[in-house]
Amino acid sequence: MQKSVFEISKMDCPSEENLIRMKLDGISSIKNLDFDIPNRKLTVFHNGDTQIIEESIAGLNLGGKRLTTEETEEIEFKEDAHQKKLLWTVLAINFAFFIIEMTTGLISKSMGLVADSLDMLADSFVYGISLFAVGGSVVRKKKIATLAGYFQILLAVIGFAEVLRRFFGNEKLPDFTTMIVVSIFALIANGICLYLLQKSKSKKEAHMKASMIFTSNDVIINLGVIIAGLLVNWLNSSKPDLIIGSIVFILVIQGAVRILKIGK
Repeated sequence: MQKSVFEISKMDCPSEENLIRMKLDGISSIKNLDFDIPNRKLTVFHNGDTQIIEESIAGLNLGGKRLTTEETEEIEFKEDAHQKKLLWTVLAINFAFFIIEMTTGLISKSMGLVADSLDMLADSFVYGISLFAVGGSVVRKKKIATLAGYFQILLAVIGFAEVLRRFFGNEKLPDFTTMIVVSIFALIANGICLYLLQKSKSKKEAHMKASMIFTSNDVIINLGVIIAGLLVNWLNSSKPDLIIGSIVFILVIQGAVRILKIGK
């Protein structure tokens, strides 16, 4: 058996891990995957050539490249018995905050919160696909991923249209207090998700590393909405909210494109 180590430069959180798992699902030569999210590394235990593995990882555009390949005598791998339970937990947290942020975003007229809610929904899609397609065929998983990807793109395009309408319209200022408070709670929720999933990997990760938390795209988005809320109040303008909303919608579309690549 061989052990190949890949660097995945854009693997910031467990949702990217699940994207990679789904993309590599069905490659019979792969025996085990070992993810190291803090260091953005993936170790693949496999038989035979790495070409199909490299092509599959490269297809997700997550900055994946093979570092080393060597022989290994390791043949037994531990399966995490709590993985499914953890996935259900983070799915519930992400979906709950999708509803919370979408509702408060519409009420407070904040496109930043609406966009962030779609980012939460995107992560929910990834965890949901992993769970609902367990034990199913690769074809079934690809169909689910394709539907989820197109639905996500549709929501983001609708969001962009609303941003343009508000940019050229005469909308009231978004409620900056709601933006800040809800984003702080979303920030905490993302930290909890990262903590729960990383805790299961290794005892060394039982306490969340600050460096890992603040390299997560989800957390950076939360901080962006908080800053936008402060700028809305300071500048007495809705433009900061519309700008952060546009940026997040772009990230949501990029995530949808990666989900669609699972279906290819």
